[in-house]
Amino acid sequence: MKKIFFILSVLSSGVLFSQSDSQDKNELTFATYNVSMESDNYSPKGAMGKSEQILIYQLNSGHNTQIRNIAQIIQTVRPDVILLNEFDYIKDPELGVKEFIKNYLNVSQGGATAIDYPYYYYSTVNTGQPSPYDLNNDGKLDSFGNDAWAFGMYPGQYGMMLLSKYPIDVKAVRTFQHFKWKDMPGALLTKKTDGSDWYSKKAWKEFPLSSKSHWDVPVEIGNKTVHVLVSHPTPPTFDGAEDRNGKRNHDEIRFWRDYISDNSASYIYDDKGVKGGLSPNSRFVIMGDQNASPVEGDAIREGIKSLVESPKINNDFTPASKGGAEFSPENPFGVNHTAFWRMRADYVLPSRLGFRVLNNGVFWPAKGESMSELVEKRESSSDHRLVWVKVVLE
Repeated sequence: MKKIFFILSVLSSGVLFSQSDSQDKNELTFATYNVSMESDNYSPKGAMGKSEQILIYQLNSGHNTQIRNIAQIIQTVRPDVILLNEFDYIKDPELGVKEFIKNYLNVSQGGATAIDYPYYYYSTVNTGQPSPYDLNNDGKLDSFGNDAWAFGMYPGQYGMMLLSKYPIDVKAVRTFQHFKWKDMPGALLTKKTDGSDWYSKKAWKEFPLSSKSHWDVPVEIGNKTVHVLVSHPTPPTFDGAEDRNGKRNHDEIRFWRDYISDNSASYIYDDKGVKGGLSPNSRFVIMGDQNASPVEGDAIREGIKSLVESPKINNDFTPASKGGAEFSPENPFGVNHTAFWRMRADYVLPSRLGFRVLNNGVFWPAKGESMSELVEKRESSSDHRLVWVKVVLE
């Protein structure tokens, strides 16, 4: 892979960022943002089958208002490393990621200072990848949708993109797109009401755990390495009483808990066949839209709860915003919500080892505050909010 970009500015939880890149290389901001940049977002009705071309056109134009607002938010928060969830996979970087950087991030949006990320990583995902099985048991075999290995109307829908100001050790990246769900000890099995298996034996044998993928991306910051662990588990909804998506969401989240542990990762193998989890005493940051909250929502909460409460993770803080509190005034958890549909779904979780947390927040200005129009509705930018954590690298 090649290159891409980042930096830091004014925020909604009352925190003021500098308008320039941090001069202290030991201070870093990590962020995650579900940007809703999947082609169907921009598709006129009846345009299915031309999905990649639709997004390529919008990236090339530099004029899409929704994408410009997303870029302005990134230019305002100015992270050093950022994960973009729901950025459709486009194989050619000249048509995808580079166009986004050149035409949107490298151009001042709404008066914010342009930003650059010389390094990036992206790869294939399981969404929209057709399976030969009736995975939702409706008696029909569809090429995409609910019978894909993860829901998607075309391969690469809802993909992921990691952008970085610092070099990425691409040769050392580990991907787990093809890790089989059956190979996780204690995997949550999906059953029919009569107690029989939901998935056929053949389907279960081939079923990948990841709905998109799990990536361990080593970022080189001076002479130190930070393992950026990224994923986007399936929403724990859009199923039935069997809760097949809820169980998959739980186990996708549990994967990281096991991966960072000192004694629970021996079963894990990556797409190159290398076994085991993260080396002990490694710095890491887990980032992504986990589609789960430990205190509300439809997920099997033990999954995200066990991850957030891992002794390896610094959970002494919970990112918050004025806008989230204002949007759900009767919900005590509203201040920590990261999505328009009222839940904490997006996480930046640094390891206790190697970092000291300086600040954190959710980009969600209250009404009347500067840039509140950027998050007024889904069409303004996204139905999610950018979540950031600023740390000192120790």
